[in-house]
Amino acid sequence: MSSLLNALRPPEWVVDELQNRVVLFLNHVLQQEPVAMERLKRQQGKPVRVRWTDVHLTLAATPAGLLERCAADAVPELTVTLTDTSPLALAQSLLTGQKPATEIQGDVQLAAEVAWLSDNVRWDVEEDLARLLGDAPAHTLTSVARRAVEAAKAFAARVPRPGQGEGNASGPGA
Repeated sequence: MSSLLNALRPPEWVVDELQNRVVLFLNHVLQQEPVAMERLKRQQGKPVRVRWTDVHLTLAATPAGLLERCAADAVPELTVTLTDTSPLALAQSLLTGQKPATEIQGDVQLAAEVAWLSDNVRWDVEEDLARLLGDAPAHTLTSVARRAVEAAKAFAARVPRPGQGEGNASGPGA
């Protein structure tokens, strides 16, 4: 599996640009949550590294309470490692509304702030769509999308995760 992932790995400039887009998106979401920005201001300049397999992104809070990428040689005060190496298992966790399995090392207070952010900050897709399309079409589109996500969650919950036996997915009474 790792050789397949290495073969499919995009060029470094693509990864760099994707990471820039992730930071822009996260800041867009944070700007809709003033409480989250205030909490981030207290953690200003503390590098947090998020890792999954050999991919990582190191971010730090700015004085404005937003996020910026850190220099490549920044030493993280907190490292959050997603421990599911399977893209399918990771996607299933996210689709079923579960937090992916993680290993956390470093500053306890910073870890508490990151946990608070992941529990309380959500992207208001409907609000962003309403700015583009108007309120009614945005509401209709997000309602359809919610139903599609619920169907995907129900499907993902029935599919066995890698490493689980087939019998575990059917549940009682199967």
